[in-house]
Parts: sequence; C-alpha cells; structure tokens
Amino acid sequence: MRKILLLAVLLLSASSIYAGGYRVATQGQRALAMGHAGVALVNSAETAFFNPSGIVMLEDRLNVSVGVSAVMSNVKWQNETTGEYSETDSPAGTPFYAYITYKINEWLSAGLSVYTPYGSEVRWEKDWSGSHLVNNIDLAAIYIQPLLSIRLSEHVSIGGGPIFATGNVEFNRNINQTLTDIDGNRSNVNIKDSGVTNWGWSASMTVAPTDNFRIAMNYRSEIILEAENGEATFSNIPNSGLVPAENGVKNFNASLPMPAELSIGAAWQATEKWLFALDYNRTYWEAYDNLDIDFVDPSVADSKNPRNYKNSSSYRFGMEYKASSAIDLRAGYYYDQTPVREGYFAPETPRNDSQGFTAGLSYKINENLAIDASFLYVRFKEVNASYDHYMVDGKEVPFVGTYKSNAFIPGIGVSYKL
Repeated sequence: MRKILLLAVLLLSASSIYAGGYRVATQGQRALAMGHAGVALVNSAETAFFNPSGIVMLEDRLNVSVGVSAVMSNVKWQNETTGEYSETDSPAGTPFYAYITYKINEWLSAGLSVYTPYGSEVRWEKDWSGSHLVNNIDLAAIYIQPLLSIRLSEHVSIGGGPIFATGNVEFNRNINQTLTDIDGNRSNVNIKDSGVTNWGWSASMTVAPTDNFRIAMNYRSEIILEAENGEATFSNIPNSGLVPAENGVKNFNASLPMPAELSIGAAWQATEKWLFALDYNRTYWEAYDNLDIDFVDPSVADSKNPRNYKNSSSYRFGMEYKASSAIDLRAGYYYDQTPVREGYFAPETPRNDSQGFTAGLSYKINENLAIDASFLYVRFKEVNASYDHYMVDGKEVPFVGTYKSNAFIPGIGVSYKL
C-alpha cells in the first residue's frame, strides 16, 4: 500500500529547473534581460507584474506588454558507483505573460496581468534507473490579476489586487524498479488533474525621492492549489494478489502550495544613457513542508509525506544602456538559492544553487511600439545528491547520483504605449 501512496505523493513534487523550486522566472523581457531585476523599474507594462504600485507612475495613459520565452533545459544524471547514466529529453517550455495598464487620472491607474509563475515539463529516458521516481512530468499554473495603483503623494504610491490562480499537472512513473506484466511491460501509473483553482493577492509600494532614484517592494501571497478527485491511472499491473494495486483509476485529493514572495528593489538612472537595477527576492518555500494525500476510496489509506523545503533567496542585478534613440541594450546577472534540503533531491526537482547570465535589447519601431528580446543562460552547481525517502518494504532506499544541468531561455515580446 505504501507504494500506491508514494505514487500519488510524487504527483505534487513537480519542479522547474530554471528557478527555485517549481518557480518560473520569465515574467518580462526587459526585466529578464536585466537579471530579472524589475521591482523598481517603471518603463513599461511589465511593471504590472514586478510592482503594481508603479503603474500609476508610468508616463503614458495606455501601456501594453506581451511576450513568451522558450525554455530549453537539459539534466544529466550518473551513479558514480555503478556507472549508470541518463539524461532528459524535454520539449521546450513556453511560459508567457500579458500586461495592460491604463491611467485613469494623475493619482489612479488600473491594470490587468496574466502570466505563468509556476510550471515545467521534464521527460527522462524510458525505463531509466530512476523511473520508479519519475518518467515525465508536466506542470503549469496561470495567474490572472486585476490591479489598482494609487499615488499618495508626488513621491509615494501603493498598489495591488486579487489573484485568481488556475493550474494542471500530469505525472508518470513506474510502480517500482522491477515489476512488469506478463508481457514484460513495466507496471506504471499516470496521475492527472486539471482546472485546479484558488485565490490570493499582492500588495506593493514605491518611493521615488528623486526623479533618478526609486525604491520599491512587492509582496505576493501564498496560494494553495487544491486537487479534488484527481485521477491516478494504473496500467500493466500483473494479475496477482501479491501486488498491492490493480489496473484502473483511483481518485484522490491533495494540495500544492504556490509560496509567498517578497521582493525589494532599487533603480538608479545614473546618466541619461545608463540605468542600474538591484533586486532581492525571498521565497517562503517552507510552506512546502509535506503532502497530505487523501484517497477517495476508503480502502486506500491516506498518507502524509515530507518535502521539508526551506525558504530561499535570489539576488539580481541589471543595467541598461541607451545606445541610440531606437535601441536600448541590457545585461544582468542573478544568483538563486535552491530550497531543496539535503536528502530530498529527487529527479523531478533536479536543480541546485544556480547562476543566471542575461542579455537583451529593445528596438523602437516608432514612438509607440517596441520589440523586446532577452536571453538567459542558467548554470547549476553540479551536485552529488540523494533522495532518501523512497520506501521499499517499510525501509528507506536512497536514490543517489551526480546531477549536472543547465538551461537556455530566449524570449521575445512587444511593448506598446499611447
């Protein structure tokens, strides 16, 4: 029975390899080109995501930004004792964003944000050594947020609004390391749920003591996505009373936290041509402490399983150079801490502390329209780590290996103002 429960547990341990935990950090091409440092920047509708209080400080009445990134990641795993080797063959992920802001008057602005802050798709080679933990996983969450921004004085503004979150997940793994049906097919489970929703909120403040210097903060609340009557489909199960599973569907309830975040940033327009930005981000991953799995079928016992994540920080720096009246050049860097503790490094969360190197530009087609482009290269620290909580006959059996991973993320967007 523990094997069945563990299958459901792994459904919710999905993760991205290009941000802390399962966070996707691609919410704006201009900010992303500057190391994803955007909290104190007020230069486009991207402000609606990074700092809603800043949209009332935008000069133009109407601002629109839309964009998409292509996440191309690779993870390699090797057991140094046995020499076993495998790597992922994941399709490119495409996180997107769309922001619109409108200045109602000099002290009030409204906006709308739609973006993908969480999601990943990881596919390992078929029947690899860790297939009893994960074969492939596809996770996506979309946030929709209406916004208001109010100018309290010439130098201070506040903003925020409710967040509607919706998500889906599909996860596949083998039952264990050896079990097959009579034809030799590995026994497997596919776990799926979609249309999971909940609400949260964000609040922010901007202080601009001078025309050239700005500091800001933004807090985004935790959102718990509750899966109800999700489906776990078992297949290739041998017809034996000794096997604690059977072919077919079992329904379950479970939950996954989208953790709260606090971001603090500063931006300095040093000269007419040079702009610098610095951000600090704290993500409260301790919310991902354990997983409660509640099977609808009373014959299947509920289970509580540890994940024991820790809060983590990222440090971001970026700069912009106005090369001409039509071209702005950008570059940046960030350092991102992993929230995964020792002994919890599973192949569906194959990431460690990372460094991000970014670059990009904007090309102004005319006074109102610009093309924004960015490129992010993420390099993860190579790590020899283990997942110590896979249970076999009541005993923990660690899955150990050396992980080496990176990601290439180009992005393109459009900014419009009127």
